[in-house]
Amino acid sequence: MEKAISKKVYVWQMPVRLYHWVNALVVVTLAVTGYLIGKPPALTSGSEASFGYWFGTVRFVHFVAAFVFFFNFLFRIYWGFVGNKHADWKNFIPYKKEQWKEIFQVLKIDILQVSNVKLKSVGHNSMAGFTYFLTFLAFLFQSITGFGMYSAMSDAFLPNLFSWIVPLMGGDFAVRQWHHVMMWFFVIFAIIHVYLVFYHDYVEGRGTISSMAGGWKFIEKE
Repeated sequence: MEKAISKKVYVWQMPVRLYHWVNALVVVTLAVTGYLIGKPPALTSGSEASFGYWFGTVRFVHFVAAFVFFFNFLFRIYWGFVGNKHADWKNFIPYKKEQWKEIFQVLKIDILQVSNVKLKSVGHNSMAGFTYFLTFLAFLFQSITGFGMYSAMSDAFLPNLFSWIVPLMGGDFAVRQWHHVMMWFFVIFAIIHVYLVFYHDYVEGRGTISSMAGGWKFIEKE
């Protein structure tokens, strides 16, 4: 059996990798602090009340992470227009017949597991790209609902741009509920995402895991 000869291909540029890891960090931070805000534990202490500001700290960390999350998201949208072909926004919206064919091929590999043929896509395959597009919509939803709630306690310009969302969605309680439900979308997505990264790294052998650290993938020479 002949050993396949591979070549290195630079796929993920530094801005894309930076976006990915910053996003991973802030999403985890937002999920943990958001869960605590939605269901705060009953902590008691014998110290003075002025020293028991832990919940205020949790909220502050959540708000800071939210701003980082929002501007990091805007940066990724910008890079979708100026980055290389693997970062291009067209990879996220399946508007071609070939992209839909690849989506069904990925379903055969990932869900039905009736095929282990390597995909042609070196960057995001069409299924991954479309999934990330849906997460971008979820990013947008979380941003506008989060800033909408924050506008009630802030005079800052950015949060008040979204003050209209609370009355539109039926009040503060409804917005909080939807914002909390969408948190679980990110938790479930993260679990599936990590699993599929390891799975595709094993099936394709292209260095999927290491590529988000160094930017390089490996493909067979034609």
